[in-house]
Amino acid sequence: MTTTRRTAALFAAILLTITVAPVSLGQDASPGADECVPVTGENLPIGFAEVTLQSPFYVELVNAAKAEAEALGYDMTMLDANGDVAKQNKDVQDLITKGVKVLILNPANPEAVQPSIEAAQAAGIKVVTVDRPVASGANVHVGRDNVAMGTLVGEEANRLLADGGQVIEIQGDAGGIVMQNRRDGFEGAIAGNPNITLVQGPYAEYIRANAVTAMQDLLVANPDVKLVYSHNDDMSLGAAQVLESAGVSGVYITGVDGLMESLKMMESGKYHATALNDPQYLGRLTVQAADRLLKCQEVAPVIDAGTTLVTPANVQGFLGDTLFAKYEPEIDWATGMAK
Repeated sequence: MTTTRRTAALFAAILLTITVAPVSLGQDASPGADECVPVTGENLPIGFAEVTLQSPFYVELVNAAKAEAEALGYDMTMLDANGDVAKQNKDVQDLITKGVKVLILNPANPEAVQPSIEAAQAAGIKVVTVDRPVASGANVHVGRDNVAMGTLVGEEANRLLADGGQVIEIQGDAGGIVMQNRRDGFEGAIAGNPNITLVQGPYAEYIRANAVTAMQDLLVANPDVKLVYSHNDDMSLGAAQVLESAGVSGVYITGVDGLMESLKMMESGKYHATALNDPQYLGRLTVQAADRLLKCQEVAPVIDAGTTLVTPANVQGFLGDTLFAKYEPEIDWATGMAK
């Protein structure tokens, strides 16, 4: 059984607590509609309201979404909120005014964007969220099980620290659902090891430079650290940079996302685990979900793009020339799970 299948039930349990409208043949996602009417045409406009392009993950996601939209014959407009909720709400309004048929949304704040989602619904626009879910109003959410990602890395941390040791955790964004899930998965996995001591670091916003600053302070306070876990590889690479500059060796470095730089460091023993989160595949699936909505084709309310753990033991199967390691399990659109 694949990692995706093992974690699919957990992913569904987490995300299906949000309110999403199921979509299938003969059923419209738009509130109050009795049946779906296919929307077709040349260069139909779709919009993408992205939370930020400060992360290489989101740059890759957006670029893949643009390419897929073009391949499927859509005219995509992408607007970058740069982490600003107020700007994202304005971006969504601009896309509504532009007359987009589908709004793809990576929310800066799931609660604060609800009025914008309601405005899109009122305009008859279908909504697809990506990476971060919202409480209600999305027709489809496309993402990955971030609890499972954290759990996979946590289980590997347990194996690496069988005799115990101090763990530093560098966190993502304060209050973010991705941060919470990656934290909870990892901490839940190591909770069964009484010999592990966890030090929660600050929120470094998934940015390497911020993690460098955080790790400099953390290392002074915790010189006996044995393992670093960050909520993305970029931050863990920043932590590794600090350790190397300080002449500290023997510390296990782990993270999430499958950044190729971290995989290549595994070859030399300088990086030890990451859970894959291929942004290009996520971007393509998101546009494919939008396409299926417009064509009234069956699509589950939650699409799990899948993940797996990479360590030095299996890294050779994932090395390549992409920015992030590829992981592309075939999706069953009816169930939303990888086959």
